[in-house]
Amino acid sequence: MNGDWRRFRLFWAGETTSKFGSAMTIVVLPLIAVQTLRAGPFMVGMLEAAAWLPWLAIGLVAGAWVDRLSRWRVMIVSDVVSALLFASVPVASWLGVLTIWHLLVTAVLAGAAAVLYSTAYGAYLPLLVAPEELGRANSRLQGSEKAAQVAGPSVGGLVAQVAGAVAALFIDAVTFVVSAVCLWTLRVDEPHLRQADGPRQPGGLRREIAEGLRFVWSDRILRTLTTYAAASNLAAGALQAVLVVFLVREAGLGTATIGVVLGLIGVGGILGALAAPGLARRLGSARAIVLCEVVSMPFALLIPLTGTGWGVAYLVLGGAVVSAGVVAPNVLSATFLQTACPQDMLGRVSASMRVVNFGTLPVGALAGGALGGLAGLRPAVWMITAGLVACTLILLFGPLRRARDLPARLSPVSVAGRS
Repeated sequence: MNGDWRRFRLFWAGETTSKFGSAMTIVVLPLIAVQTLRAGPFMVGMLEAAAWLPWLAIGLVAGAWVDRLSRWRVMIVSDVVSALLFASVPVASWLGVLTIWHLLVTAVLAGAAAVLYSTAYGAYLPLLVAPEELGRANSRLQGSEKAAQVAGPSVGGLVAQVAGAVAALFIDAVTFVVSAVCLWTLRVDEPHLRQADGPRQPGGLRREIAEGLRFVWSDRILRTLTTYAAASNLAAGALQAVLVVFLVREAGLGTATIGVVLGLIGVGGILGALAAPGLARRLGSARAIVLCEVVSMPFALLIPLTGTGWGVAYLVLGGAVVSAGVVAPNVLSATFLQTACPQDMLGRVSASMRVVNFGTLPVGALAGGALGGLAGLRPAVWMITAGLVACTLILLFGPLRRARDLPARLSPVSVAGRS
């Protein structure tokens, strides 16, 4: 339980490699659908939405499973399954049997594997590093994830242009193998398994899922963080749905410029991840979360001003500051949950929060597309970014505004007493 920083570096290397491959696939999978299979916009939209559906379908169950099973095994199996799924696409293409339905099934099943992996990963990390090192570990993981999101789409597009989009997807399959190999050497004791082996109360999975939801809802801080993330993701999903179309049709930016600019925005997220531990030390973890969100979100109002020439600076500045202001609190929130939540409930609590958080993304995307069609693209971006700013009221009027630091421990006993 004391952790080992050298062991974390191996975990970090595997995780970064996998995130880089996944960032490539964000570009490559739609390219295969459009270029190889001649899919229309509706099918491409279904393909992009498929990755989020498993959170709504199995997210809560995954949390309960992760609290019962070896998190180490769950992550390795998820990596292996993902590698096989993504490798099946180039194999099917080379055999001449690839269809859009194959891509859809791959996206859904890989999304399900990602749900299990990410739920287990958040609960396994506290076993690899000492509690006082969790903030630094989360900062590095978030920073490398953002770096992968900057480089991955560009590399994916380049590989797709040189060798074909199908060949690029094979690289993603290899990155999951690398992650699984790294994890194979990182077996540590998992104390929650000893509790899971004991006698279970009646109700099984349903009772355990309800415990996780009740834990989150009954604690004011967890409820506030979850509500804020869900509301801001609703707006973020709407913005994501119309942003590229807005940049092409209203702002007049070329495709190459859009790729470079979106990469520059990602740099803000890297800086936010690196700054998070220092902000927590100087300001306090609770105060840092509130200040980062409240100070950064108004910069989103620069995005609707984007235009050609120097007008692109509005997008770069606004997007980069918002990205930094989102990622830094994410690091602090993740560290708080991993240290304060009881290990035997961490999977369920994390999954409960993510199901609510991620469940609003597809809803926001549908709402954003409808708003763009009804009100026009630039007015829609104005309304959506204003909504992002308004979401900060949840933090300003919540319990975090009166605290310097987040609590050191969350107690299921006290939560049960308030429910």
